[in-house]
Amino acid sequence: MGSGHDSGQPARRAELGAFLRARRARLRPADVGLPEDGIPGRRRTAGLRREEVAELSGVGVTWYTWLEQGRNISASAQVIDALARALLLGPDQHRHLRDLAGLAAPDRETSTDDVRPRLRRLVDAAAPNIASIYDGHFDYLAWNRPYALIRHDPESFPPDRRNLVWMMFTDEENRARMTRWEPAARAVLSQFRAMAGQRPNDPRFADIVAGLTAASPEFREWWKEYPIRSFRPATVELDHPEAGRVELEMFQLRLVERPDLVMVVQVPVSDAIRRRITAMLETT
Repeated sequence: MGSGHDSGQPARRAELGAFLRARRARLRPADVGLPEDGIPGRRRTAGLRREEVAELSGVGVTWYTWLEQGRNISASAQVIDALARALLLGPDQHRHLRDLAGLAAPDRETSTDDVRPRLRRLVDAAAPNIASIYDGHFDYLAWNRPYALIRHDPESFPPDRRNLVWMMFTDEENRARMTRWEPAARAVLSQFRAMAGQRPNDPRFADIVAGLTAASPEFREWWKEYPIRSFRPATVELDHPEAGRVELEMFQLRLVERPDLVMVVQVPVSDAIRRRITAMLETT
């Protein structure tokens, strides 16, 4: 195979080889459905042989040997995932293997329904700061009462439209409150565009894009420009009918156990604004 894209990182390649050797040494043939050697003492090294790992994962013995030796060769996601299966790696080990190979983390199979109660407790604990959590499609998973009162209540949308991008481009009340709606909407669209571009065959992204293309002239026009921009610290200014002029500093956080989820915390920039939001929460 060709030379890898991380040719300047021999230490990582060496660590990848060390990890593969360590995991191979922990397995016996019976663990992976192979027969044990019939002659006692015939297996001179602990664990599986390189030939056995190569056969189980469908790769060449020479290539796998080079990988363990830390040579500068490339490894696709499919091959790395096959090695993870052959070596019976758990989720954390699989993720580590991908990291060492310079690949993105594997998709998680955990249902978001399993983590929703935990996420709700987290956003509730952030009050009176405004907090929400959304997934890789920007679909809302949890939000607290300050978010619903100051920014927008996702419950006002049907379940398939409880989405940050959908809210930003179609919620007229939120748009009217924002003193600088366009740069904020463009920033959200740019982050969403980057995520959607990484998963071009994802039906959920396709549904959101199709719906917003029909519903929002701005989304339709800006989407064609293919904007890409990562999150940057910013302050959002609102004219709220009850809380008055509100300035909120934006923070994005990711859960270590679920890095595919994003928590956005919007913090009042002054004690006076915090007190006004707290008073509104107490009387509403």
